[in-house]
Amino acid sequence: MAFDGRLLAGVSVLASVVESGSFTHAGEILGLSPSGVSRSVSRLEERIGVRLLDRSTRSLRLTGEGERLYELAAPHLLGIEEAATLASGTVGQVRGTLRASVNPIFARNVLAPWLPEFSRRYPGLQLTLIQHPDAGDLISDGIDVAIRFGPQPGSAMSSRRLLETRVLTVASPGYLAAHGRPGMPVDLEQHECLDFIDPQRGRPFEWEFRRPSETIPVKTKGRFTFTDVDTMVTACLAGTGIAQVLAFGVERHLADGSLVELFPDWPDETFPLYAVRPSRRLAPAKTEAFLTFCVEISKAAAEKAA
Repeated sequence: MAFDGRLLAGVSVLASVVESGSFTHAGEILGLSPSGVSRSVSRLEERIGVRLLDRSTRSLRLTGEGERLYELAAPHLLGIEEAATLASGTVGQVRGTLRASVNPIFARNVLAPWLPEFSRRYPGLQLTLIQHPDAGDLISDGIDVAIRFGPQPGSAMSSRRLLETRVLTVASPGYLAAHGRPGMPVDLEQHECLDFIDPQRGRPFEWEFRRPSETIPVKTKGRFTFTDVDTMVTACLAGTGIAQVLAFGVERHLADGSLVELFPDWPDETFPLYAVRPSRRLAPAKTEAFLTFCVEISKAAAEKAA
């Protein structure tokens, strides 16, 4: 049976639609108009005789047949892309511009001190660091890779866990002098607690405490809710209330006594940090270099904090 190049082209377009989430975004990646992308998918459907996408004015969704085709074809597309990269001799050539959305806690406390080393290793790479919502759309904002805290929703994006950091419950000495120190997590119900919005869900994180063989949720109350970590930590330092924070970023406050960890005997609640790309395809050399670098410095930071 002769190989049909039109079939491969159609499947490639379908994969771009799935991974980007729309005809418009796929067209931007492929250099096609949205109508051109739509026609390509329609021709593929006619060629194989099944409907692959359910289209509406608001969304696109793979049919059962389309999902099966994508799952079976995606690894082969990845292999073709990798083979082409190897054949072109571009492996190891790290150059160009990389747009990275980096969580400010990681950027400030882990990445920034290592930027001179990054510059030394990759002199041909221009790095643009962007403050971008953790739930934002990477493709529409032209972002190559993101460093985000928290579990990542299942999607066509590629994610790699970099590390886990402890979740600490802290207060200032001033707050504790005025209101007393809670002896157990359940005592927090009688205290002013500072809430932080989960960007993935759009509502405050629930407070939970863990230690070996025991997990307890605690229903907190408070008058202040934040979307900016630095503002919340500053409010906590000022004695506004009790906060849950990541161990990253507050080490100096714990070391100098301006914040007190309230429940060191509940040490097992952690929060993950992920590197996320807007595609499961083979990462370009510049993106892979940045990811590898972030894995390396994350490991160093975790070892330092241990």
